[in-house]
Amino acid sequence: MSKDLKAIVKEKYRQIATQPKTQNESSCCGSSGCCSESEISMIGDEYNHVKGYHKNADLGLGCGLPTEFAGIKEGHHVLDLGSGAGNDCFVARSIVGEKGKVTGIDFTEAMIEKALENNQKLGYTNVEFMQGDIEAMPLPDDLFDVVISNCVLNLVPDKEKAFKEIYRVLKPGGHFCVSDVVLSGHLPEKIKQDAEMYAGCISGAIPKGDYLEIIRENHFNEIEIKKEKEIEIPNTIMLKYLTMDELRKFKKEKTGIYSITVKAKK
Repeated sequence: MSKDLKAIVKEKYRQIATQPKTQNESSCCGSSGCCSESEISMIGDEYNHVKGYHKNADLGLGCGLPTEFAGIKEGHHVLDLGSGAGNDCFVARSIVGEKGKVTGIDFTEAMIEKALENNQKLGYTNVEFMQGDIEAMPLPDDLFDVVISNCVLNLVPDKEKAFKEIYRVLKPGGHFCVSDVVLSGHLPEKIKQDAEMYAGCISGAIPKGDYLEIIRENHFNEIEIKKEKEIEIPNTIMLKYLTMDELRKFKKEKTGIYSITVKAKK
């Protein structure tokens, strides 16, 4: 099942990488995901005011602004997980400066191609992109000062492996700051099992408590939620997966879907 999910995610994000940004902004997953006809309030925070922001690298796929809280400093080596077209990498580059370095890793070859194209236009020599699996990164131990990620870890089938890898590649004393999607309560089984909802950043989300526990179990400390906001999914979308009675039960149980930005130290 894990391989199947990865194949679905890779294909969906290949489609997103090759279509206009305007088609991607209806949800964190882009219009090729579950939300093609919706306007889910899942868009990441506004980037226009952020130093280093480049519009062509922003595909509208985020659910937060992790660089805002990441404590990145000049000279740092930063890793961006699921770097897409390079948006957060270029923001991080504006902070680390000429003395630092930024590495982006993404599962989808088409995203890497788009990021490399953007970086060539910008002319940065200390920003690099590589294709790889977050569950088994082709990177050495103890390399990065900071790891960031924006609405990506919910797409990783084995989050335990992902956080083990984050711990491994961080330098001692380094830290991560990620924006991601989590739950309060539990999703209906029909949504949890739906591949489109998975690629759309919804059904891969886990309860917030479980998410934080995985972080603790992987030896991180100083765990702190820097920002949290609820994501509203319109009834018209939910009714594609649930009956009206099931939707009423879902609403009654008050299951919540949230974007959180969490930071923790190795």
